[in-house]
Amino acid sequence: MASMETNEPKEPKEPKAYAGEGITVTYDTGRCLHAARCVGGLPEVFDTGRRPWIQPDGAAPERVAEVVRRCPSGALQYRLAAGPPEEPDRPTTVVRSPFGQLFLRGELSVTVPGGGVREETRAVLCACGVSGNQPYCDHSGACGKE
Repeated sequence: MASMETNEPKEPKEPKAYAGEGITVTYDTGRCLHAARCVGGLPEVFDTGRRPWIQPDGAAPERVAEVVRRCPSGALQYRLAAGPPEEPDRPTTVVRSPFGQLFLRGELSVTVPGGGVREETRAVLCACGVSGNQPYCDHSGACGKE
């Protein structure tokens, strides 16, 4: 029997934390759109062929933070041991991709299923309503077909 794909919301998992001496990087697998800005930007820290795949002490904390900020989906976040959390871009920007996804950067309050609100600095939101990870895009619908 063929499996039927469902668009029911997925039960969100807690992001996995990778702690280093000067920085902790968190990774939310359900939000990753595989833009590969991390592995291309700092392969000595982000290497999908190695376990654990994130090794925050592979580069200076400020450099790791710089590369994490390139992650468009917000799947990667960071916290410096000796500093404040990530500062949002100002002004906030919203860009629609040719396929309809909404790329947001800035000071964001995103309402998630169940009515909770997540404070974000970066997110890619689903515009077609098909994502199983609402309101975030998971590439399952028309707006995620690039």
